[in-house]
Amino acid sequence: MFQKVFTEKIQKKTFSPREAAYAYGICEGTLANWRSKRIGPKFYKAGQRKVFYFESDLENWARREPVQTRDSIEAR
Repeated sequence: MFQKVFTEKIQKKTFSPREAAYAYGICEGTLANWRSKRIGPKFYKAGQRKVFYFESDLENWARREPVQTRDSIEAR
């Protein structure tokens, strides 16, 4: 019972590479290339093949380098 509840909580906050690619408009292959080069969003491996991303890591990565526009600068 505990294992099932624990697993469900983790799964709600994680993305598979396919889900991350869809959510952020990136090709799944691009994420794979980035993982091999150790760039892009932080990822985790469970075992030899299972790759996943935590939602918070994807959000932090996406917000790391915003593009400044005139409107965003003037709004300060």
